[in-house]
Amino acid sequence: MILIAEDNQTMRLGMHESLSREGHTVYSFSNGPELLAFLKEHETQLVITDLRMEPMGGLAVLEQVKALQPATEVILVSAYGTVQDAVQAMHNGAADFLTKPFSPEELRIRVAKTLEKQEQQRRLRHLMEQNQFLSEEISAPFRTIIGSAPVMQPIFELINRVATENSSVLISGESGTGKELAARAIHTRSPRSAKPFVRVNCAALNDNLLESELFGHEKGAFTGAIRQKKGRFELAEGGTLFLDEIGDISPAMQVKLLRVLQEKEFERVGGEHTLKADVRIITATNKDLSEQVRQQIFREDLFYRLNVIPIHLPPLRERKEDIPLLVHHFLNKRNVPKTISKAGMSILQTYPWPGNIRELENVIERLQVISKEDEIPASLIATALHTGQAASARYEHLPLEQALYSFEKNLIQEAMKQANGVKTRAAKALGIGTSALYYKLEKFGLLK
Repeated sequence: MILIAEDNQTMRLGMHESLSREGHTVYSFSNGPELLAFLKEHETQLVITDLRMEPMGGLAVLEQVKALQPATEVILVSAYGTVQDAVQAMHNGAADFLTKPFSPEELRIRVAKTLEKQEQQRRLRHLMEQNQFLSEEISAPFRTIIGSAPVMQPIFELINRVATENSSVLISGESGTGKELAARAIHTRSPRSAKPFVRVNCAALNDNLLESELFGHEKGAFTGAIRQKKGRFELAEGGTLFLDEIGDISPAMQVKLLRVLQEKEFERVGGEHTLKADVRIITATNKDLSEQVRQQIFREDLFYRLNVIPIHLPPLRERKEDIPLLVHHFLNKRNVPKTISKAGMSILQTYPWPGNIRELENVIERLQVISKEDEIPASLIATALHTGQAASARYEHLPLEQALYSFEKNLIQEAMKQANGVKTRAAKALGIGTSALYYKLEKFGLLK
């Protein structure tokens, strides 16, 4: 529902008729007090009010609307608008400021944009309320894990349950699914939380370096060992040692790691003194370790030592309900205020995300940097995804020209669907002109 307060009858009737044609339920009033009296009895999405009216001006109406219904958006209009008026209106909470005269088309576009942003915020608030790890009952460390999709709820419960135990945990999942975040969440909720959380990327080091990194070395143990060095097992004493990409360690290192897990002790490289290892082991891999065991690439006894508590993180394509939440989180991480249109969000939710959450974060950061608009257009999102390193699985087997054709056609169909067939809205969401949209609709046989 949209409410209008405008003392100029011609202007009031014009706005009422223009917005009614777009399918909105509209009520119009000749002054602010009448509108506010109606507002006390009815909920509304949007109020459009003239800035200069008697007996109550638009800024006063704005203040009262926000007091009565904080979620209601307000657009101020004025024939005498100045930059100072606009700044004051926005500072007081107005969604937009229109200077008379304006065309019916401009009014419809501004209203559509405001309502779209409002709906996006509503959906995000709803997702936030559903998300267990963003509720007040869950402590702050879990707020780094974002997700409300049904597939994530058993995982959150398992993390919460195993955190108080001391068992080894093996976290599996594709690259970029958040395995380190899950490991940190377990540590933070555990009795070891006051002690260090130490991470080692096993895939980044060869055998000699990895052995020194894990167990440390004595001075003179090898060329270049000019002093004693503590290993990660010592540095993690009393805390948690997170071994990332455990599936990449060699058979020789598997034997040495197994001994530490069995005996709870080790020696530094080149050392003779045996040290105790009081650490909790959490490992992660993007490989199928059970298959590696069958192929005799990974030791079966080590696998069972590590796989006491298995946790599998699903890829982003299996939890697309979380994409709006994640996008909102990434947009707010950097001090560059941007929003995503409904059509743009739809594109993000239909993309397969082979790089998972890490890829999504990188794309959002890139869009924030390159977009010149406060609302990142759908066309820019489509370009960023299509020119990325990973092409959508839907198009990967098609010739380039055919893939581009199919991608653009699907994009326009989705934009028209989200805009309920209103071409001006779809064009705005896509970041193109209405005439360009008509051309593309005709090109793809979508013009009705």
